[in-house]
Amino acid sequence: MAWIKTISFKAADKKLREALRGQRAYYPPEYSKPTSENEESIITTHTLIPDALFHAFSTFGSLMSPDLPLSRKDHEMIATVVSIKNNCDY
Repeated sequence: MAWIKTISFKAADKKLREALRGQRAYYPPEYSKPTSENEESIITTHTLIPDALFHAFSTFGSLMSPDLPLSRKDHEMIATVVSIKNNCDY
């Protein structure tokens, strides 16, 4: 298992805190369950590059927008098929 250096929310500077909070605003309501700001996730693996973190995860949130013509169910189905085709385990 690889180890990736991350920066906790408590240790984050202003730019990283803004990136972490900003990208979260783009996520669909299903992802807005209360979580600890120190929770480890795929997002925390990007904390060394706040701009990349914000843009990458804001893009995902925008792509899942309920304002788009595809339903959430359709988005999930596409994501599942793509993961299977790419031999992803997650």
